Amino acid sequence: MNLTIGYLYGDLMNIYGDTGNIIALQKRAEWRGIEVKLKIKSLKSKIKKGEIDLFFFGGGQDQAQGIVASDLESSGKGKIIKEEVEREVPLLAICGGYQLLGKYYKPAKGPKLPGVGLFPAYTVASDTRMIGNIVVDSQFGNLIGFENHSGKTYLKDGARPLGTVITGFGNNEEDKTEGCIYKNAIGSYMHGSLLPKNPELADWLLKKALEIKYGKEVTLEPLDDPLETQAHITAIQRFL
Repeated sequence: MNLTIGYLYGDLMNIYGDTGNIIALQKRAEWRGIEVKLKIKSLKSKIKKGEIDLFFFGGGQDQAQGIVASDLESSGKGKIIKEEVEREVPLLAICGGYQLLGKYYKPAKGPKLPGVGLFPAYTVASDTRMIGNIVVDSQFGNLIGFENHSGKTYLKDGARPLGTVITGFGNNEEDKTEGCIYKNAIGSYMHGSLLPKNPELADWLLKKALEIKYGKEVTLEPLDDPLETQAHITAIQRFL
């Protein structure tokens, strides 16, 4: 088996260790004998339907987000990404990437940035810096991460959050929601990197990518994860 991971704007949107998510996906696939090809899709790139088996979109500063928002719209990449998610191709978007895949992002200065409209959510800048460790109750168990954002994201009625904040800020510091799930796409504010700290989530993304690509149910071979598991448990105990 093989997978192609698409790193969206990896040269512009990769702050706070987000590239560690790519490394975690690559390694956890390769340790199982799954060949991984990485493609960075940025301003001069095109995305073809069926080319990418798993998308990753990291965070960035407002200036980079403005450039990327314009390119997603003008190049048609946003439309293709949305269509691919509609056919269940998995995606993980962190912070700025998450914001740009919603309806829109309104920065503190400058015009509103149009979003792809994948997630039923919108984001507005605030004067509150939401920073620190976060623990979230989710379908994947307790997830841990590190958040650092001033944008507040609000989910539309009927939208499904990634989970409920146990400690930390989450989407907006107000309603205890964190992130959003649409089909096999996940948006989140958890840097850290997220996937090395939460291997179960990494494996879920890999499993979904393989199942959509090969059109059959896939069972991933278990990995020897005692260190990862203990680190995860210890971090949760420390943060709570």
